[in-house]
This record gives sequence, structure tokens and C-alpha cells, in this order.
Amino acid sequence: MSVQHNHIKLTATEISYLWSSYLADTMSDCVLQYFAENIEDSEIKSLVNFALDLAQHHIETIKGIFLKEGIPAPIGFTEKDVNLKAPRLFSDKFYLYYLKNMAKSGLATISSVLPNIYRTDVLSFSSECLTASMELSNKVTKLSLEMGLAVRPPSIPYPKEVEFVQKQSFLLEGLGKRPLTGLEITNLYANIQTNQLGTSLATGFSQIAKSTKVKDYILRGKAIALKHIKVFSDYLVNSSLPIPMSFDQEVTDSTESPFSDKLMMYHFNLMIYSGVGNYGMAVSQSQRSDMAVDYSRLLAEVLKYGEDGINIMINNQWLEQPPLAIDRKKLAEG
Repeated sequence: MSVQHNHIKLTATEISYLWSSYLADTMSDCVLQYFAENIEDSEIKSLVNFALDLAQHHIETIKGIFLKEGIPAPIGFTEKDVNLKAPRLFSDKFYLYYLKNMAKSGLATISSVLPNIYRTDVLSFSSECLTASMELSNKVTKLSLEMGLAVRPPSIPYPKEVEFVQKQSFLLEGLGKRPLTGLEITNLYANIQTNQLGTSLATGFSQIAKSTKVKDYILRGKAIALKHIKVFSDYLVNSSLPIPMSFDQEVTDSTESPFSDKLMMYHFNLMIYSGVGNYGMAVSQSQRSDMAVDYSRLLAEVLKYGEDGINIMINNQWLEQPPLAIDRKKLAEG
């Protein structure tokens, strides 16, 4: 006997995930279309087109779900936000680094919401996105290794025997006497790389931003990122470990903008809150008190910077309001 089920409405998690994904994918659609227009290396171009196809497929899937639910899709980003004929702003190598970070951010976002998704169509979509992000990451890693462009974390010696921590100072050490753990090195290295990608984007975006306020905001973000890179790098240097290279040399001298100021501000906003998540994860995995203190104070600085960016977007009517819960107090007040 078949059982008839009533239509299951989207939960707060599901609608918010789809809504924010739509914005991010429409932005990626614009950015990747521009990348594809001026790329030279055929193998890197193949990966850019692969990521572009994914973004466009995601947009159509989310549109279909919203249409079925009677939910208006966000405006997001359109052909008005990209100039495909603008001269290239970044090198082919930068595109590869960008795709690696794009896949990393996708994996982090999807894995955080997937356990809270229950409706079968959204569950199928998010699972598909997770698989696609893994595939993109693996393809980028493979090509980076083949081209000698892979930026790998440092190595540490293999343990020779099982050891146990003998004193509490292992957890509370604030003077830098204890060597870094593998997880601490991983987070330091990853956060340096993310900030270096941010400084390179800031370098390019500051050359092409039309609004003085947007340009100043982007340059302020670059200064913050450089400061954070210095803090994280000092930990590695003090442990005689290498620091990942900068990507700034992969930015051209073009001053003709391929992107709208709205798109660039949203892009920075995405990176900021991705960084907040990365720093939060690093704090939870850092067992040295000095490192936890540094991550916490830098996190507060990033949050304040992000708030200032949101205000710029609001003042320019660039920030679409996300889905909200019912304001019961307002209803009660009439």
C-alpha cells in the first residue's frame, strides 16, 4: 500500500543554503566567464569551464526548486556585473589557485549544512554539490602537481613511537616553547594561503574599482591580510618551517574593470566570512594559548572589517535581504 505524504516545506537551513548558494553561484558564473575569455593554457581552461558548468547547473537547479515553492530567486549577479571584453587582470596560474580555493570553500560550506538537510530534492542537490566540489578540488590538485605549481604544506618527522603528554603546559604553553602540532601547522599554512589569495585579489580589484570608498575598503582589507600573514608566518619561521609564496606577481597592470563594484564587494564579503570560519576552526584545533589568543584577536578584527563592508553594500543598495524568521513582536504590536 502506498503512503501519500503532504508537501514538505523547506526548512530554515534548506532555504538559506539555497538562497546563499544562488548568490555565490551567480557571482562565480560572472567571474568564471571572464576567466574563460582570456585564458591561454588549455588544461587550466578546461578546469575553468568545468567549474563554470557546475555554477550554471547549480543556478538552474535552485531556480527550479524556488519556482516550485513560489519563492522569488535573488537577483544575484548578471551580465551587467561583468565585462567579458576587459583585458585580463590575472594570470593563468592565478586562475588555478583561485579554483583550488573555490573548491575548498565549497567543501567547507556544504559539509557544514549537509547534516541539517532533510528534504530529498535539496539533499540530492547538496550531495551532488559536495561530490562536484571534491572532483574540482582533485582535478585542480592533480594539474597543480603536474605543472609544478602545487603549494604543499610543510613536512614534519614521522613519529617513531607512541608518546603521551606529560604535563598540562602542552595545552597552555604561551611562550612558544613547544613545537607546533601537525594541525597547528596545517591551519597556519592554510590561513596564510587564503590571505595571500585575498591580497592578490585586493591588488587587482583596487586597480579597477570605480568607487573611491570601495577602493579604500579593498586596500584596507589588503593591509589587514598582510598583517595577518605576518602573524601566522612568524609561527612557522620560529619553527624553521617554510612559508607559502605570494600570488601578487600573477596580477597584471590592467586598470579596465571586468567586474562591477557590487560584485567585488560581495566577493570580498564571501572571503571575509570564509576566513571567519577558518579562524574559528583554527582556534578549536590550536593547543597553544598564544596561538589561540592571536586567532581570537585577528578574528575580531576581521568581523569589524566585514561589518564596515556590509554598511557600504547597504548604502549602495547592493545587499539583498536573506530569508528571515517571522517577527512575532512586530506582529503583536500591530
